[in-house]
Amino acid sequence: MNRSMQRISWLSVLSLAGCGYFGGASSQAPAAITASGAGHPMSFFVTSTGSGKGGDLGGLAGADRHCQSLAAAVGAGHRTWRAYLSASAEGNAAAVNARDRIGVGPWRNANGDVIARDVDHLHGQNGLTKQTALTERGLMVLGRGDTPNMHDILTGSSPEGRLVSGSGDTTCGNWTKSGEGSAIVGHHDRIGLRDDAPSKSWNSSHGSRGCSLDALKSTGGNGYFYCFAVN
Repeated sequence: MNRSMQRISWLSVLSLAGCGYFGGASSQAPAAITASGAGHPMSFFVTSTGSGKGGDLGGLAGADRHCQSLAAAVGAGHRTWRAYLSASAEGNAAAVNARDRIGVGPWRNANGDVIARDVDHLHGQNGLTKQTALTERGLMVLGRGDTPNMHDILTGSSPEGRLVSGSGDTTCGNWTKSGEGSAIVGHHDRIGLRDDAPSKSWNSSHGSRGCSLDALKSTGGNGYFYCFAVN
């Protein structure tokens, strides 16, 4: 091989190396691909942060905006996100059931794992566990046995995903209270104080002691909630 041919050959090798063909410094994957997990678009997550005001999420609209913002931060903002929260009738607004807000599924976590095929599967034998109920960044949320425990997830819902009827507050004043009041929470890790259905429920375990952040923390929460993509 003459010198001219050798020079062309080495230039080709360097060009391929620069494109990452040899396992070297390939460019980092875009955020949307990183968040989606093996090419499966993320359509479910547990919020990695709350509102900072306990059960006051700015109402359903504020909670939805929080979901959208967190999703956008990891490259999944092209989808429409909704918070899994129920709300009572107020003024001219009818009661809202969490199950009716989240689309039809299927839903995948940040690793691409299917957590539910559809609404009925979600409210039946779904795939939600501590290992699959991940944040938008693909991280596990601390649960029972961890310090601190953060397994109480705000829902205001029954096991079927509907507003819990009754005279008491179950939604922290439709997600506008950060003091007195209460909200139904679920356990994302499916573990509680007893070996019964409520303790193992992902969406309807018990009521909170109050709506302040400190009150939510006192029973093992941090003001987190579930977000689902509707499209």
